[in-house]
Amino acid sequence: MSTATVIEQPVDARIVASAPRAEPVRALLRYETGDPYAVRMAFPADATLEGADLAWAFARELLTAGVDRPAGDGDVRIRPYGYDRTVVEFHAPEGVAVVHVRTAEVRRFLDRVQGVVPSGQESRYLDLDDDLVRLLRDAR
Repeated sequence: MSTATVIEQPVDARIVASAPRAEPVRALLRYETGDPYAVRMAFPADATLEGADLAWAFARELLTAGVDRPAGDGDVRIRPYGYDRTVVEFHAPEGVAVVHVRTAEVRRFLDRVQGVVPSGQESRYLDLDDDLVRLLRDAR
């Protein structure tokens, strides 16, 4: 069983509501080599409707593409906004959350991830034997 490398980066985010103002919140981008195709964006309890910490997992490739052009057509959609913002939309049955983050912070995070696991090399970081053991153990 190998130890995963974790990259975390706080980002200044603005949750855009139907009101004309955007609420600032400190979100966290997270990447783990143990799940090399995914990134997570986590929000503290005070930023969520449920009052509980919340994290969304989505494809690393989606975040990479979304800083330069609109990407995604599912629960998570990402697109550039102006010259210095990236918009992340989270679609759920309860509604849509629209979050603005600084593109420079997202690019810095992606550069750090790229330095640990280069794009196209993600499969080298999968531990299929360990995943299979966990799957079989959980199936009991």
